[in-house]
Amino acid sequence: MRKIKIGSVGLGRLGEQHAKNISQRINGAELTALCEKDEKKLHTIADRLGVEKRFTSFNEMLKLDELDAVVIVSPSGLHPEQISAALKAGKHVFSEKPLGVTVRECREAEAAVGKYSDKVFMLGFMRRFDPSYLYAKKKVDAGEIGRIIMFRSYGQDPEKFIGGAIAYAGHSGGEFLDMAVHDIDLARWFTGSEPETVYAIGGCYAHPEFAQYNDGDNVSALMKFENESMVFLFAGRTAPHGYNVETEIIGTKGILRIASVPQKNHVEILDNYGVRRECSENFIERFADSYVNEIQEFVNCIQEGRKPEVTAHDGTRVSEIAYKCKESFESGEMLRF
Repeated sequence: MRKIKIGSVGLGRLGEQHAKNISQRINGAELTALCEKDEKKLHTIADRLGVEKRFTSFNEMLKLDELDAVVIVSPSGLHPEQISAALKAGKHVFSEKPLGVTVRECREAEAAVGKYSDKVFMLGFMRRFDPSYLYAKKKVDAGEIGRIIMFRSYGQDPEKFIGGAIAYAGHSGGEFLDMAVHDIDLARWFTGSEPETVYAIGGCYAHPEFAQYNDGDNVSALMKFENESMVFLFAGRTAPHGYNVETEIIGTKGILRIASVPQKNHVEILDNYGVRRECSENFIERFADSYVNEIQEFVNCIQEGRKPEVTAHDGTRVSEIAYKCKESFESGEMLRF
């Protein structure tokens, strides 16, 4: 089967990882072109990966007739226009979250995806492709834990990376949009339902810098879903122990816990601190296989002429919910959807 030729834009931490995965780990794909405004970074990474076609302009890269698809890992504010431009140029599109920084931008991007429905579009909700979450989803769908009573999900970034979070805070859309969207997506995915009410709280417990953006360094939300499931989300930026994502699904017949004790691997260290396990450093390390699996699914969809389960509407809906959480956080009131 012919290889799918891909051009990737954005070479930040995740962009570089996607480029490396496409060039080395994705079956049926070829990393044909790279795009990045920082020329030094562009040439350094392109040389390392053996990519000849290099661009500082996304629109110029789209003129490459040989490209079948693009992977968008650029700053969030560029996603809507780049999605639309790529689809218009006849390319299949994989875009990292979010679909857009505002709900209006998300709807515009979703409309573009609908307009070019002959093309494959996929949004990067990578936790759906994590082996542990996939295993848990099969058990839920098989009815093994009964009716879902409560979905609880925590996402915590390490305190040692707080400088980057503060620098990005003015462009992130807030902690619910920047971090909790993955938890919101999982809640909708596992429950098969939509939120009915939300009450969000939190604050600047360690870093008052976030207050100027009506944001916090640790926030939470309690939601009631239409099927009566309770959903609790927590997003924090001050974890002392490392990157930590854990989920619990409580049902009438059983409970599923995913990564309830965060750990880098299965190694135990015995030293003068006692017996311990190390935590993952960041999201790329924790979800390394998920990032490979999602791009592999994107390529498979193109080759097999089918659409992925993750849709543009999922991106819009999750952003709507995240902004409603933010509105509740700012107002201190319980809100209806």
